[in-house]
Amino acid sequence: MRTRIQYSRASLLAPLIVASFLGISGIAASARNDKPPASNNPKWNYEEIKNAPEKARLKQNPLENDPEAVRAGGKLFERNCSGCHGMKAEGGRRAPSLLREEVQQATPGALFWVLTNGAVWHGMPVWSKLPEPERWQIVTFLKSYKPSLTPGGPGGG
Repeated sequence: MRTRIQYSRASLLAPLIVASFLGISGIAASARNDKPPASNNPKWNYEEIKNAPEKARLKQNPLENDPEAVRAGGKLFERNCSGCHGMKAEGGRRAPSLLREEVQQATPGALFWVLTNGAVWHGMPVWSKLPEPERWQIVTFLKSYKPSLTPGGPGGG
C-alpha cells in the first residue's frame, strides 16, 4: 500500500512539473514578444512621406525657429503620438521610429502633410482636426531631433 501512495504522489507531481515548465516557458516567450520591434522592421513603410505632393513638400514651417514650438510640440506629441511612436519617437509595436533618416531628411512640409492626412493603410489616423499651428508644433518638435545624436547612429535606426 505504501508503494501505491508514492506512485500516486509521483503521478501527480510529474504533470505539475511539466505544467510549471510550460508556464515559465510561456512567460519567457511572451516577454520576448512584448519587446518593441527593431526600428528597421521591414513592415514599417516610410512611403507616405514620399507620396506628399510637391506643393506640400515645399511648404515652409512658420514655427521653424521658435524654441517654444519645440516644447509645445513635445507636449502635443506626448499626448497624441507617443502611444504608438514611443515617448521619444523611437517607435514601438504599433508605429515606426520617427528618428529614422527617412523622417529626419523629409521636408517640414512633407511631415505636415503626412500628419494632416495620416497613413491610414498603415494605421496612422488623420490629424486634420488638430489645429494647424499645433500640427506645425509637432513637426517642429520632430525636426528638433538631430540624427547624429539619436540612439543607434544616424536616423536612430
